[in-house]
Amino acid sequence: MQGIDECLLEAMRLPGARGAALVDWTSGLALGAVGESPGGDQEAAAAEAAELARLAAEQRAFASAGSEAARGAEAAGGAGGLGGSSAGSAGDGTEPPVEDLILSNRDSYHVLRFVPTSFDSSVFLHLWLTRAEGNLALARIRLGEMAGRLELG
Repeated sequence: MQGIDECLLEAMRLPGARGAALVDWTSGLALGAVGESPGGDQEAAAAEAAELARLAAEQRAFASAGSEAARGAEAAGGAGGLGGSSAGSAGDGTEPPVEDLILSNRDSYHVLRFVPTSFDSSVFLHLWLTRAEGNLALARIRLGEMAGRLELG
């Protein structure tokens, strides 16, 4: 198990890493951040990444077929919502509805890795990589390992 600071410092050792943050996607607040921030403002970057994460996690089209979010959305007869604890929180023995998101632009990658927790939480690791130096496959693998070791609360 490792804490937030150790996890973020480990993420920064990945090739091409420019910045990393642990973000709560319900509030949009960064629980920790290191390195540079997209746009130069850590708070704004966290809030914007949280909106993207929330959008993906709340849509049943992006949830795995067996996830709690997909079943809850089908039972409700519409788009999947994550209100309350049906969000696929690990507190009820389920994984987050989305494993990770990858956003690419002309010069960088943004990898958002959802972190399973033992309580009703919704956090993700946000890693910002330069496209020229970053290794997207390696980043996904390592972020998954880090998310599994991360100790929250």
